[in-house]
Parts: sequence; C-alpha cells; structure tokens
Amino acid sequence: MRHADFRTRQPPAESNLRSWSNLRSCTPYKGVMPKPTILAIDDDSSVLEAIIQDLRRHFGEDYRIVRAVSGSMAMDVCRQLRQRGETVALLLSDQRMPGMTGVDLLQQTMEIFPDAKRVLLTAYADTEAAIRAINSAKIHYYLNKPWDPPEEKLYPVLDDLLQSWKQGYKPPFDGIRVVGLRWSSADHVLRDFLSRNRIPYQWLNPEQNPEALPLLAEKGMDEGDMPAVIFADGSTLAHPSLPELAAKVGLPTQAQQEFYDVVIVGAGPAGLAAGVYGASEGLRTLIVEAEAPGGQAGSSSRIENYLGFPAGISGEELGKRAYLQASRLGAEFLTQRVRAIRTENQYHIITMADGREVTCHVCLIATGVSYLRLNVPDSDRFNGAGIYYGASQSESSSCAGEEVYIIGGANSAGQAAMYFSKHASRVVMLIRGPSLEKSMSRYLIDQIATMGNVVIETGTEVTGVRGDGHLESICVRTPNGVEQRAATSLFIFIGAAPKTDWLPASIAVDNHGFILAGPDLQLGTPAVWPLERDPYLLETSVPGIFVAGDVRHNSVKRCASAVGEGSIAIQFVHQYLATR
Repeated sequence: MRHADFRTRQPPAESNLRSWSNLRSCTPYKGVMPKPTILAIDDDSSVLEAIIQDLRRHFGEDYRIVRAVSGSMAMDVCRQLRQRGETVALLLSDQRMPGMTGVDLLQQTMEIFPDAKRVLLTAYADTEAAIRAINSAKIHYYLNKPWDPPEEKLYPVLDDLLQSWKQGYKPPFDGIRVVGLRWSSADHVLRDFLSRNRIPYQWLNPEQNPEALPLLAEKGMDEGDMPAVIFADGSTLAHPSLPELAAKVGLPTQAQQEFYDVVIVGAGPAGLAAGVYGASEGLRTLIVEAEAPGGQAGSSSRIENYLGFPAGISGEELGKRAYLQASRLGAEFLTQRVRAIRTENQYHIITMADGREVTCHVCLIATGVSYLRLNVPDSDRFNGAGIYYGASQSESSSCAGEEVYIIGGANSAGQAAMYFSKHASRVVMLIRGPSLEKSMSRYLIDQIATMGNVVIETGTEVTGVRGDGHLESICVRTPNGVEQRAATSLFIFIGAAPKTDWLPASIAVDNHGFILAGPDLQLGTPAVWPLERDPYLLETSVPGIFVAGDVRHNSVKRCASAVGEGSIAIQFVHQYLATR
C-alpha cells in the first residue's frame, strides 16, 4: 500500500470532507477579504485528513485550508475561487491519483493561479519524476512521504514557500474607494474623515491612477462628480457631506433615545474619559462628536509622555482604545455636530446640525480646541490644497519623497516632524523663536536631533503663499532676509483657539473664548451665578453644564490633564444630580 507508512494515525470516525458546494456557501463578510487558501489534494481520504490536520495546526490562523479528493475537483475549486476574486497561495498535491496525476494538475492550475506555490507529494519511488517535474512543470518543491515529524520536514519548507509568495502578493482591494484630486480641499476633507475614523479606503487620484476615470464612467459618473466615493456594494456618492458619508459607512448619526443622564459634546481625551467613567457608573451617557474620536490629540502621530505607554502611542490608537472602552461599558456615540444648547426647567436640550434634539440632566462640554489659522494673505485659498492644519496623516502618502514644511515649535509640531520624516525627503521646521527649548518637551527635541532629514530654522516665519490651484511656493522671512521657496505641503501648528462660538451667551467665556468654570466664573461676563451654593469646580455659569479639557479657561494643554478633567467631571455630575 503506497500510503500505509504515511503517518501512524487513526482515521476519523466519520468523514468530514468538506464538499465544494459547502465551500461556495461560505460567503465572506462584505468588504473583508477572506484568507488566502492552501489547497491539499489526495484521493485517499484518510491520508488527506492527516495532511489537513497538519496544515490547520500550523497555518490555520493565516490561511484557509481547503481539500479536494481528485484533480478534477481541485480544478473546479480553483475556478470557483478565481471567480469569487479569492486567491490560492499554495497547492499541495499527491502525484499518483486516478484520472489526473499531480504533475498534470499543478501544471493546469498555473493558468488560474500562476503565482501560487506548487508542491508535489511523492513516494520514494517517484523521486526522479518529481525532480523532472521541477524543471518541466515549474513545481517549486517536492516532498517525500512520510514527513514525520512535520515540525522538521514539512513546516520549514512550506513556511519558506509561503513567505516568498507573500512578498509578491498584493491582495485585491474590496472596500471603499475615493476618487479625487490631490489638490482638492473637498477630497482632503473626505479622506481625513475616513482616516481618523479608521475606515479603510483606497484613494484613486486620476493624475496617478489611470483606472480612476474609467471606474467613474463605469458607475455613470465623470470628473465633475469628484470627489466621489464608491462603496463595496457598488453604490456611489458624489461630493458627499460628512453626515452623508458617516451614515453610509455605518457611523451612528441619530441618537437611540430622547433623554440621557449626561450628554458629552466632544470625543477628545476629556470627553472619552468622561464617557468611560459615566457609563461605567451607570449613567445613560451619550457622546456627540462631529469628526472622529480622539479630538485634536487624535491627529498626533506619536504621544510618548502619556503614562503607561513606554514605547509611545499614536493619538489615533489612543482614541480608538478609549472609544472601544467607552462603548463596551455602555456609552453611546453619535456622529453629529452640535448646533446649540438651551436650558428649560433645569433640563438641557442639545440641538444637532440636522435639527434633531436630545434632552439631558447634565451636559459636559469637551470640544477641545482647533489650530489657529495662518494669518497670511490668500492662505485660505490653499486650505486642503497644500496647506493643512494638524498632522493630517491622510496626506503622508502624497508627500512621499517631497519636501515638507512645518510651522510651529510645540509638541504637536515636533511629533508631526518625526512622523513626516519617515515619508518625506526633507522636513523643514519654521519657528519664530530662538529655539525649541521653551515650547517643546526634551524627549522630542532629542529625537529630532537624531533625524538627518529634519531641519530646524529659528527666527523664521512665513509671510506669503502663492500657487495656481494649489500651494506652489512660500515667502519666508529669515534673519538673513526674505526668500521665496518652492513648497507644496505646509502643515500649521501655531497655537489653538476654543470651539465655543456656538454656545449661548449665558455660558461665560474669557476674552479668548475659553469657558470659565468654578472659581474662575468671577472673571467673566456675565459673572452671575444663579444659585446659593457655589459652583462645582468644573461647572460653568449655567448650573448642570460642565466643561473639561482644553476648552476650559486656564487648562493645562496636555492629553493626561484632559483625561483627568474628564474623569473627575463625572464626580461633580453625581453631586449635581444628588441635589436636584
């Protein structure tokens, strides 16, 4: 018996050979590519089961293991996989099979999956035929049976072959595609929104991707519809607004309830921390965020001074973890922009941009700050078209191999410089002061000093910008005079302003728009506190409306401080609710 000495193993009590009809019924989750396939072929069911068990034990986590009991069935499997857009990474076939030999099978599968690795299983008597097949049939390897133990005689061989296959494999993309031009501000807004919400997408720029315009035509669209978003189900959106895009990709845009214990406006570090503590302590908690969890900190490429992360963590990852934590504990998230707050009979009513309203006992404002705009003539013309506020990691691939300019000398600018140094040929930091010492953490200064493609220019500021449709050059005033320099990417980190222009006049703010709270209320206008008790530490001039994080007057602009304020705000929320 040719397989009698293969492995000493009891055959299964019942055959669990998976038929191809069952394989076809296993439709992968839409938008998620299935694992690459390893296909094993042998006409002896007991030997095939032994092969499958060995393969699953070592490769099952990364590959789907599929079987076939004949060459014709294996060919059918390959055709069906190809039709479904799936791929075969490796074929492992026995040589002596009725109807079609292993060599013939592996040769024919080359027409369907030419890049798949092909391995022939042989008995010792077939070794010479296997060696000839390596040359004539382009078989990558042959294995003599038995191969016990597989840890020594099977896995190392297949590991090498699969590693080689992966290096040349580019999986087909089956998700959201954004078709738009690099210098379109609307295109930049869409891509930045998707990136910050960690929604995978493929960007097709017609100037670099010749398939972009034919794809639009196939969907009944043209250049006038850019930026366009094409979804995995074939549907499209032309010039979508962020609420439209959010609804289409499955982000919640409508609250599940009409009333909550606490509504948190803003999902930066302060809002997320408040959401975690509020939900964990039994409060019906709604977090409303217009853009993406993480706030301004979410655009930081690397935060290295946050407690508990010795290797650092990106703001995006920190925001994601906090979002998942708050969600698991019961907090509800809503992708909306808050338009107004009003108070009626001790209840606070939050009006969304779409006109819908929710009511709550307590509202916490944690909207953070936004970067100040560059005060240079015509700079607004290039917003999203060469001038960007924040790290804008969605633009990193566009800047690959180019020179990038960064304005600012604080930590956010330093983190951006370190991030873009991995992609750009050169990063130039322009700062008005004499050094980075007063505005940047020491660890960042030391890291920047080790980067050979990061240049720091002190006593320097941008005084003008030029371009035809997008940024092409900047005018720079240096200690040596005024220079005109070619520049296509300028990232701005020059201080921050609070997002409070939507608040009612009854909520007191300082001269810069930061919200006054607790003992600081006496500094503002109005400075009226309507109750006999003193306001709680983070309570605004309207009882039951609290503030936390960077939007608060005199707050410490650090991620850890925002998290701390968001956490303790819930303590005051409980105290307020106890006195109602």
